[in-house]
Order: sequence, then structure tokens, then C-alpha cells
Amino acid sequence: MNIWLTNVVLSFVIAALIAGLVIPKILLIAFRKNLFDEIDERKIHHGTVPRLGGLAFTPVIYFTLALLIGCNMVIGLPDILDRVSGNIIPLTFGFCALTLIYVTGIADDLIGIRYRAKFVIQIICAVMLVVGGLHLGNLDGFCGIYHIPMWLSYPLTVLIIVAIINAINLIDGIDGLASGLSSVALVFYGVWFYIIGHQFYSMISFATAGVLVPFFYYNVFGDPDRQKKIFMGDTGSLTIGLIICFLSLKLALFVPLTDPHLPNPLVLAFAPLIVPCFDVVRVYLYRIRHGRSP
Repeated sequence: MNIWLTNVVLSFVIAALIAGLVIPKILLIAFRKNLFDEIDERKIHHGTVPRLGGLAFTPVIYFTLALLIGCNMVIGLPDILDRVSGNIIPLTFGFCALTLIYVTGIADDLIGIRYRAKFVIQIICAVMLVVGGLHLGNLDGFCGIYHIPMWLSYPLTVLIIVAIINAINLIDGIDGLASGLSSVALVFYGVWFYIIGHQFYSMISFATAGVLVPFFYYNVFGDPDRQKKIFMGDTGSLTIGLIICFLSLKLALFVPLTDPHLPNPLVLAFAPLIVPCFDVVRVYLYRIRHGRSP
């Protein structure tokens, strides 16, 4: 097994193990402090269920990546640092955006934030990704469009990012749906990043997928009567949505110079997001049809 494949596998395993240790502690704290998802006319679950599962996501991902970078350096394998430094601009802006939306999600889950404020913060995070170089300047023939001007590229990318973040947030209404679809997308991205030689992005993808594995177990199979069930909350859905945006845009910008037979990068990047994105349109139209704010 080569070193990069080892790093990718370890990123998944370490993230899954740490999240599996952290999530039960979050459950314990939530029940001791009475931090629950209150039942109302919009909720269909029964019993007291915390919605702080997303608290584990970002710290575990950061820890996993930092640990693997450090271990590689200690054993004399500096290639991983070269990969990171070669992508330092998108990574730094991406991690800043992730931290901002993570803190926003925590505040919303604990005390509540108006949707307008969340919307503004999502736009700020999207702008950070664009400043980091992740913007669509070429649609690769989608709808017959290739190169698009910069003045259109930037707002279009911001719109796409905000739409995807809200798509993941909106499908988080049934146990396992958001985490399940996101896991499929993340594994898909991880495999393709490894194939095209962007192994550090593959590590990010699999570390995020690893975090979702223990959460999925507690979310789908957990028993609320035994205080073993948890929701990801806005902290989880917003952070996972942003990570998926980050990875999808990076993959969309891949130019297959060496192999013209590789799939269209734009289709490759956004194919795993078809279901949540169409669901956003469905919810939007449903709310308008029934005279409610979209």
C-alpha cells in the first residue's frame, strides 16, 4: 500500500474512531444540560433528542488532518506538506469559511439565529471560497456554454455555493437522509480526487465521510428512550454543506489535460448533488404554491 493510499484510509479510520468517542460525550452533556430539539408542529420525532451532533464534525476533521500532516513530517515524508503548500490559498480561505459557518451553526442550535443573518453569513463564506480561487469560469459545454466572463463567474459561484449549503440543510429532515446522501457524495469525491492526483483533497473527503459514519449510527439506529439518538442540527448540516461545496468546486475546476476521455469535470463535480438540489427547488415551489415564504 503506497503512502498516499495509507493517508487516505487513515483519514477515514481516525475520523470515524474519534467521532465515535466524541458523539457519546456530546449526548451526555446535552442530556445533563437539557439541550434538546424541542418538539413542535414541524417535528415528527418522539422523545427528547439533542441536535448537537454537528459539534463533533469540524474539530474532528481538523484534528485528523493535522495529525496526519504531523505524522508524515515526523517519519520523514514531506510530500504531504508540499501538496498542502501548493494549495495553500484555497485551503486557508476554505478553512476560514468552515470555521465561520461552524460557529454560526453552534449559535443557531443553542440560541437561534434569524434566517436573514444566516443567509448573510453563508454569502460571506461563499465569497471567501471565491477569493480563494474557487469560482466557475468555464461550464465545459453545459447548456452549450463554455467560458463565462469574470463579472458573471463570481456571483454565479456564490449563488451555487449558497444553494448547495441550503440544499444539505433542507434535506436534514429525515433520519439518515442528509448524512447518507452526503456520505455518498464525499466517498465519490474522495475516490475521484485520488484518481486525478489531488490526494490531500481525497483525505479531506474521507475524513468528513468518516465523521458521518458514527453519527449515522446514532442518528438512524439510536434509541431516544435510552438517550442514544442525536441530530446533526444546523451546525452539522451547514458545515457538511460547505465542505461539499468546497470539494465540488475544486473538482469542477479540474482540467483533464492528460486524458481527454475523462468525464466532464462539471458533471463529475455536481452529479452527486442532483437529489438535494432538486429537493431545494421542490421545497421552494411548494412553499410558494401554499402562500408561504420560500
